[in-house]
Amino acid sequence: MKFPEFFAAAPRITVYDPLARFLGATVDGVIEYTYLDTVKLAGHSCPTVASALLMTRAALRALYADAMPERGAIRIELRDELIAGVTGVIANVVSLLTGATHDTGFKGIAGRFDRRGLLFFGVEIPGQIRFTRLDSGASAIVSARLDRVPSDPRLAALMPRCVAGTATADEAVLFQSLWQDRVRLLVVDRADDPEVIVVQR
Repeated sequence: MKFPEFFAAAPRITVYDPLARFLGATVDGVIEYTYLDTVKLAGHSCPTVASALLMTRAALRALYADAMPERGAIRIELRDELIAGVTGVIANVVSLLTGATHDTGFKGIAGRFDRRGLLFFGVEIPGQIRFTRLDSGASAIVSARLDRVPSDPRLAALMPRCVAGTATADEAVLFQSLWQDRVRLLVVDRADDPEVIVVQR
């Protein structure tokens, strides 16, 4: 498999998962997630997938500072309903990174490691997603302002042609290049821009 080179330069998220340690999936329970992991989960690379990674990273930084976040110990609440827009895509990425699920996750072992009942939709919050630590109750609300990372104006004409199957081979290649360039700008160049990934405490 060959992926765009910038995937390797995107931020990574490292978490401690007590279930992974308990079952021996990792010796120390530490798991590192890359942008490529989120792309494999979603099946594509786009600003939405990238923003889900960046919002999660920003929220975990706000909640844990220099400590390692604990996967499976964070409640996730999304402002939008599950079937609205790209909410489902965002939720899938956040679920991967935090372990939080609605009712389809791991049910636990003897009352421990239950990953269900941690993911909620349609919650009235002044932002896109609220992350809450189960141990302390501390929370952070994050939002992605993707309009701050504009796309190349040529995409507006190229996308319909690519969708309709009328684009030339060169146009298709240009479309893919321009599309991924916007993702690169977001997930690499603007990953730490507080005007793009907004955190509220």
